[in-house]
Amino acid sequence: MTTLARLQSAGCLRLCALLAALVASPLGAQTSLSAALDSFLRVQTQGLPGKVSYGVGQLEQPAQLAACTALEPFLPQGSRLWGNTTVGIRCLAPTTWTIYVPVQVRIHGSYVVAAQQLVPGQPIGAADVMVKNGDLGALPANVVTDTAQALGKTPRNGVAAGQPLRNDLLIAPWAVQQGQNVRLLTTGAGFTVSNEGKALNNASEGQIAQVRTASGQVVSGVARQGGVVEVSQ
Repeated sequence: MTTLARLQSAGCLRLCALLAALVASPLGAQTSLSAALDSFLRVQTQGLPGKVSYGVGQLEQPAQLAACTALEPFLPQGSRLWGNTTVGIRCLAPTTWTIYVPVQVRIHGSYVVAAQQLVPGQPIGAADVMVKNGDLGALPANVVTDTAQALGKTPRNGVAAGQPLRNDLLIAPWAVQQGQNVRLLTTGAGFTVSNEGKALNNASEGQIAQVRTASGQVVSGVARQGGVVEVSQ
């Protein structure tokens, strides 16, 4: 379980004291601003790929705020809990106000780097990558965290040895290609029907492929490896 930990300075400690003091006393520590923020961060970081810890920075500017009995932490539009970010906290009652608190999210986990120079368009093999451990929060949010996410894909651009791989810069191989004869599998409640057709577009595994059947009908389905397109009824 994560906690508000590793606060880096006396200023941070003073902030925690300030946060606790801004809340109405009848509700106690369970509803204090710091507790609300901690609970929000614990829940929102549960799905991150690694061991998470986080620290709270100083308020953007000093403020005298009215006591609050209903607090609502939130992520400002365009923000995400990764690396250095900002969490908003609004008071809903008895008065309304909003503050923004800087937060640093540290994610200790594994990520994939190039073991050697990677060439654009060349499929990535097991010998081309290696796994390192570190703070994912200091890396791009789309960093590759599992070698299975990279194997068989091709880099859009050259990648130097030791550089982290990013999912948005890797191209998955086509599961079906435009003009290819494919097998249509139509599934429903208790039945599966196989048919033949011709792919009208390129599609990677899991992407939507359009297929023209021998009768001229155009259907859409999910591309699978081996020239298979799954159509659900």
